Amino acid sequence: MFHHLRSPRLMTVLVSAPPAPVDLPPLGVLLRHAVPRVLESMFLPVAVFYVALVFTGEIGAVAVTVAWVYAGVAWRLVRRREVPGTMILAAVMVTVRVALVVVTENPIFFFLQPCLGVFCASMSFLLTAPLRRPLAQRVAVDLVPLPDHVQKHPQMRRFFMWQSVLWGCAQLLNAGLSLWLLFTQTLETFLLVRTSAVAVLLGGTALVSVLSFRRCLRRLQVAPRG
Repeated sequence: MFHHLRSPRLMTVLVSAPPAPVDLPPLGVLLRHAVPRVLESMFLPVAVFYVALVFTGEIGAVAVTVAWVYAGVAWRLVRRREVPGTMILAAVMVTVRVALVVVTENPIFFFLQPCLGVFCASMSFLLTAPLRRPLAQRVAVDLVPLPDHVQKHPQMRRFFMWQSVLWGCAQLLNAGLSLWLLFTQTLETFLLVRTSAVAVLLGGTALVSVLSFRRCLRRLQVAPRG
């Protein structure tokens, strides 16, 4: 009765059927999801520190920044909202930075650790570029949930390798500029120049990444909406 279901040809068709088309959210939705988290964890603490530095001095600015970060975590917990991983990471890092300031009694160490962290991040991007799953791919998948068959496509794998090199070089330049400013300029100049330069550098890199991502998806015929 069902012998036709055991046909080798039919089974081959069923097994080798192409994957269903990928329906990605509009690009605007993806950016609205990712950008606030980056701003909240990377740029707002620096802005808070700079404003507090003007009115309270170096030690006061450190205290205000710590209070700002932990208040953001506490606010979400009180409202029973999920705390983003980027905010948890920011809270951990700011704790380490404050500990360094307390031990050394030198506010410059509040910014030395992030600069060294950026350098380590750049090395991580560059060293993982030739690997099967480079760091850029791991970061991208956290922001854009790509199916496995899309991630494993040769075109997409070349894209992630190129992105690892791109972000590795951008972060290496970021770290070098940050360290030079930190040890040669005042804290006020460091904050103003570094924040502006990093915004332009990383913003430009992000724009290149987004445009490259869209082009890669079009080549795969998985163009996102929007």
